[in-house]
Amino acid sequence: MTDDLDLGYMARALELALRGAASTDPNPAVGCVIVNDGRVVGEGFTRPAGGNHAEIEALNAAGEAARGATCYVSLEPCAHTGRTGPCTAALIEAQVARVVFALEDPNPAVAGKGEAALAAAGIRVESPLLAAEAETLNRGFVSRMRRGRPWIRCKMAASLDGRTALASGESQWITGEAARRDVHRWRARSSAVMTGIGTVLADDPLLTARPDEPGIEFLQPARIIVDATFRTPPAARTLAAGGEVIVFGGAAPDAAVAARREALERAGARVETVDADGGTRGAGAGAGAGEADARPGATRARAGERVGRLDLAAIAARLGALEINTVWLEAGPGLSGAMLAAGLVDELILYLAPCLLGDGARGLFALPPLERLADRFVLGIDDVARLGDDLRIIARPAPREGSG
Repeated sequence: MTDDLDLGYMARALELALRGAASTDPNPAVGCVIVNDGRVVGEGFTRPAGGNHAEIEALNAAGEAARGATCYVSLEPCAHTGRTGPCTAALIEAQVARVVFALEDPNPAVAGKGEAALAAAGIRVESPLLAAEAETLNRGFVSRMRRGRPWIRCKMAASLDGRTALASGESQWITGEAARRDVHRWRARSSAVMTGIGTVLADDPLLTARPDEPGIEFLQPARIIVDATFRTPPAARTLAAGGEVIVFGGAAPDAAVAARREALERAGARVETVDADGGTRGAGAGAGAGEADARPGATRARAGERVGRLDLAAIAARLGALEINTVWLEAGPGLSGAMLAAGLVDELILYLAPCLLGDGARGLFALPPLERLADRFVLGIDDVARLGDDLRIIARPAPREGSG
């Protein structure tokens, strides 16, 4: 029976899981606590892919003290062999007496199998416990398992009157240093950072994660560029920054576009094609639209130029197939608006600076005009925090009819 001690130990397992939240992709971040006779005898959290899972780390720390103990783990122990062996087998071999886990494995192919294997071995199994907290910690992994696409966060920085840049495009910096440091912490916990060709051409950003916390363990996120006609310069800073860069573009309509695509491949980019019907093809071709017209809900580009069309949902599905759990969308109003209109933005991270730029400056999202107030995008506010002089608002768009 669950009691306050169980809750406390599971909360500790979740705390441990958070330590690996920036380094376990494509695996979930999991924590484990082993308790015997009221004493914690082992703790652990999942190491980077190919390394030990949380249960193995905790069992190694516990040694013989794991016999007859209770194991608290923030996700159902795995019963299949992937990059490592099944944790259920290790728990059975260690002769633990009880396993309490927070959340059933969201992978429909393996969900419940860990619990069944443990129960068949005579181990008492209890679940769920703090399931909502465990799911929040691994929103990206859960999204990929259940929906086949990543959890997508859209970051925007704006003045208090909702303006992201002057009419000239100048935008550095609207927000302060504390907000910019926070962005890098979010990037470090993301599988990929995504932008459009408009931002690449205007700002030539690195798009890398550069958190300032000493000793933080994280995987550098992949960079994703949505670029219909492969206008990304081969000398772009993000291509020279190391790590994986994926460019989504369209089938080359002429020799000039094909040559630009080939130049990007030579520069080290992985190029993917999105067909007109929404299908995708792997490296060696490319598809899409940049910060311009996009399907559904065509919107104008950052520079007012039409650069193609793409199926954003197909890109999201392809990213899921590439085992990308979370996407940090950091783009201009065109691509951000198209993603929002397509129902692909799961969470908004909005930084508001205490300044006003006026109605001639650029807005947050390029969206089709609304005919009725009832058609507005409704948000649920999850959190509001102050970062230096700025505000950070975390919100989730409410589902809209017909969104994907």
